[in-house]
Amino acid sequence: MFVDQVKATLRAGKGGNGCVSFRRERGVPRGGPDGGRGGDGGSIYLISDENLHTLAYFRFHPINNARKGAHGEGGNRQGKRGKDLSLRVPVGTTVKEKDGDAILFDFVSPDQKFLIVKGGKGGRGNASFASSIHRAPREWKEGQEGKEKEFILELKLIADVGLVGFPNVGKSTLISRISAARPAIADYPFTTLIPNLGVVDVDELRSFVIADIPGLIDGAHLGHGLGTQFLKHVERTKILLHLIDISPYTERDPVQDFKIVMRELEAFSPKLIKRHQIFAVNKIDLLKGKKNGLEEMKKLARKEGMPFFAISALKKEGLGKLVEEMANTLDKIKEKSE
Repeated sequence: MFVDQVKATLRAGKGGNGCVSFRRERGVPRGGPDGGRGGDGGSIYLISDENLHTLAYFRFHPINNARKGAHGEGGNRQGKRGKDLSLRVPVGTTVKEKDGDAILFDFVSPDQKFLIVKGGKGGRGNASFASSIHRAPREWKEGQEGKEKEFILELKLIADVGLVGFPNVGKSTLISRISAARPAIADYPFTTLIPNLGVVDVDELRSFVIADIPGLIDGAHLGHGLGTQFLKHVERTKILLHLIDISPYTERDPVQDFKIVMRELEAFSPKLIKRHQIFAVNKIDLLKGKKNGLEEMKKLARKEGMPFFAISALKKEGLGKLVEEMANTLDKIKEKSE
């Protein structure tokens, strides 16, 4: 099950209470205070795990509690500290408080650790209140409550290339041809109900990750169709690959489809249309000599300043050059960032 947004209630452990105790030893008629302090409550940590790809655990475990600290004991024995709770999340997870917009933490690499709620302090025992003028204290402190908050955990896939376009343009077929990913493929809209990740091996030294983002439609940034639940997954990509159905059997206008996708990306986040973008028309095997539409798309790509490729994902035509262009663009981006 792919789950990319959950609400989680996290409760750190309460600190143990301090103890009131006095020494009782043979030969020591007036033993002093020896009540120990309570143990601290357990804290909760989130740890990023590259082998996880969903937040489904929190769907079935929305409330998580760390252990309480043990109470202090006589003989100056401190209570045992409550055991910390470590919860694993996928790389790409962001953490926000339920009613806040600020990102508290963003897991962008494996094995990052974030203290999300801290356990309560253990209370003081009466031994800690003793002084030269207060030799038999009976004061003690109750352990502090651990922090408890509601959080929103949101997963945004981390991929080098985001594959965008209308439903049924062949995105799933393309990703299945250039990577080992095997998404569901069928001849109807919205076949892809979850984003798919695939690793593309360019050569012995180079590879990159491509994400097949479920189809966008007009009004997607407002939640229409599959809406914003999947638009967020293109936010982390370095390159956007526009895939457009050029076949004569589509009832859609490919130029208009491209403009709609660009408008939806900009409406969701103006930063998206400033990314490196590549223009690819698919299903050229169905043109059967009808090249007029192809020339029109070339002019559009040239006008937008995007590299243009004509491919058939099904027949594996033109895929080598397209993959090489994506790899070379990623290399240039990497060089500029160093």
